[in-house]
Amino acid sequence: MGTVYLVGAGPGAPDLLTLRAARLLERADVVFHDALVHPDVLALASRARKVAVGKRCSQISTDQRFINRALVEAAHRYDTVVRLKGGDPMLFGRAHEEIEFLKKHFIEVEIVPGVTAALAASAELGISLTRRGEARSVAFVTPRVGEGTRGSSWIRAALAADTVAIYMGAGEGAAIAAALIEAGKPASTPVAIVESASMPDTEVTCGTLRTLPGMGRSSGGPALILLGEVYGEAVAAAPRDLRKASQSA
Repeated sequence: MGTVYLVGAGPGAPDLLTLRAARLLERADVVFHDALVHPDVLALASRARKVAVGKRCSQISTDQRFINRALVEAAHRYDTVVRLKGGDPMLFGRAHEEIEFLKKHFIEVEIVPGVTAALAASAELGISLTRRGEARSVAFVTPRVGEGTRGSSWIRAALAADTVAIYMGAGEGAAIAAALIEAGKPASTPVAIVESASMPDTEVTCGTLRTLPGMGRSSGGPALILLGEVYGEAVAAAPRDLRKASQSA
């Protein structure tokens, strides 16, 4: 019986992969990977069979039940099975479903953390998620609710935190802004959208909660919405100083 490793691939840039993750990929027998994993990361698994099991909003996605069964079957055939997830597997990665299913079938599971998108986005902006005397709490939330699950408490969490990172909110700017403003969040709250964080074609757009509905995306890459008073300096800066043009790595 093999071991299944739930591995974080990081926010996109291959060189942000952890050493532990890279070593596991090098000796993996099979890799089940998300849609947005960089080709250079997959290239590390040179001896492995690679299976795409990505999920993308508004696109055909692999059913989670199929992934769960495939991991169990692979563990019966191979010694080292890697489930490669974008960002960190334990944050909005449905890792709990895979862990529970594997343990139910007596499969050993190990978790390898990865750099999550909020940390990469903060690095792009050069603005800390926390700041002494101004921001002492951070909330990672998503407005997305899976079919058959209970309602989300993301608004309550966003109101309670000084800084908020909103995952899987791309394309829902108008609904997010309306919900937060109606709940009492000031419309003047600074907002930054970071698209393709850590990648050469990163795009940054800044504004306020009031202008969030009109803050579009250019390349269609994965985007993270950050809001809080710590981003006031980003809003005050000229957009061209914050926007990164596409360039070679």
